[in-house]
Amino acid sequence: MLQTNSKLKSHIVSLWNTFWGAGLSNPITAIEQISYFLFIRQLDELEKKSPSSKFNGEYSPYIDEKEYLIKNEHSETEKQKILKAKEEASKPRSKQELRWSSFKEIAPKKMLIHIKYNVFPFLKTLNDDGSLFNKYMQDAVFVLEKPNILEEAIKKIDEIFIEMEKDAKESGYAFQDIQGDVYEMLLGEIAQAGKNGQFRTPRHIITLITELLEPQIGDKIADPACGTSGFLLGAYQYILTDLIKEKNPSLLIEDDDGFIRGHNSTILSQKEKIQLENSFYGFDIDITMVRLGLMNLIMHGIDNPQIQYQDTLSKSYNEDNLYDIILANPPFTGKLDKEDIDPKLNIDTKSSELLFLLRISSMLNKGGKAGVIIPEGVLFGSSKAHIRTREILLKDNKLEAIISLPSGVFKPYTGVKTSILIFTKVKDNSNEYNTDKVWFYELNNDGYTLDDNRRKIKDNPLPTTKKLFRNRSNLEYKDRKSYFFVKLSEIIDNKLDLSYNRYKEYEYDEQTYEPPKEILSKLISLEKEILSDLDELNGLIG
Repeated sequence: MLQTNSKLKSHIVSLWNTFWGAGLSNPITAIEQISYFLFIRQLDELEKKSPSSKFNGEYSPYIDEKEYLIKNEHSETEKQKILKAKEEASKPRSKQELRWSSFKEIAPKKMLIHIKYNVFPFLKTLNDDGSLFNKYMQDAVFVLEKPNILEEAIKKIDEIFIEMEKDAKESGYAFQDIQGDVYEMLLGEIAQAGKNGQFRTPRHIITLITELLEPQIGDKIADPACGTSGFLLGAYQYILTDLIKEKNPSLLIEDDDGFIRGHNSTILSQKEKIQLENSFYGFDIDITMVRLGLMNLIMHGIDNPQIQYQDTLSKSYNEDNLYDIILANPPFTGKLDKEDIDPKLNIDTKSSELLFLLRISSMLNKGGKAGVIIPEGVLFGSSKAHIRTREILLKDNKLEAIISLPSGVFKPYTGVKTSILIFTKVKDNSNEYNTDKVWFYELNNDGYTLDDNRRKIKDNPLPTTKKLFRNRSNLEYKDRKSYFFVKLSEIIDNKLDLSYNRYKEYEYDEQTYEPPKEILSKLISLEKEILSDLDELNGLIG
């Protein structure tokens, strides 16, 4: 939707630049601070439309003790005057002053103090309503220190909200759908900056995986390392598209990557909204990512998403056989503290990429499906832990497909070659293989340049990938040059190697060369020409 509103887009870019100019050069910190402002502004908007109890009652205002210091040289009258002023300033005040529409009228210097010491602490008390966002606000820190930057940010966020309201009226989209797009664009700045090792899975790759898994309304959907909740949002948007397709297909449009998408959540019934509220579960060990992930879903209309601060590889995590769909791109660079790894994972390794695969397998219920991005080393590594992990994938699950991604998918952050695994849970601790054959497919490009810039190109190969995957059982297989099945027996013969290149059929072009004597004769002739030219040049320069 944003691509059709250049004015809204420019407001967002301007807001980001404002925070960047404030010295918040770390995009994670900047987007977190922007999130707080958006949340405060949203609370005010909700209060206008449907007054709640959030702003009822009074609060105790912050006072700067230094302004009320009593010195020895003060007369008794002056002392009493200071004490009276302090008492007056300390009196409880109406919570209505904590609303955006109220404090934005205050002078910038006083507004900064008011937000930092009154409004922000107020947000931390909202956890009485049980929302996880407010729970995780307890450790949040407000870092903006410049009144002029605050004034500019307030103005820009107001401009964004006014434009969103206008866009919602003119386009017929729900306000929350446009609001979600705005937040997604802001999160995109994290991807462009790529600081602190934090980067998001490209949206089109998330879309591809959801298209392959086909989540349905009522499914319990999880991501054990959710970051900003991109995969959970992708599942939500797939389900929403499915419902729009059924109720009002005229609202569907083709996105930039060739997939059909619907964004208008106004078609959701109250029952469907409640179902979706209970559908999405995310976990992350970075509290900032938890807050951003919660806000991302809230901005898309999921009011109380279940995103938890939790290490899913630790002993304290125990959610086996609970989920219908798991989508994930878990971290694959970390080495973990062996003492804290859940012993039930039953594998002797500290490699997070292997442990996450086993955790995902255990989290799935019978018949549950997973789509997971992994580094290709997982597929051919020769350690006992690698082989055991692949054995569990093939035994406890039916490994449906391995899709080899081009190495530039995660540029500019890493050039590591990755693959998508698609598998369906059969049973835990199986002694028998429940996979009879695996479908392999090589994606040569994902619709974007494979350099650091990752610009969109004309090709849209991802819908073709989806089509081939869904029809894989009915395709004709003449060779192993692009996509093919490999039987379990062949995989076992290759020590459970699951890499695409192990089974791909390569074409070798026959090269013909001239006889050595002719090549040598040509070289001698060429050398004579060079010597002749050198003699001529030498004569010219005397």
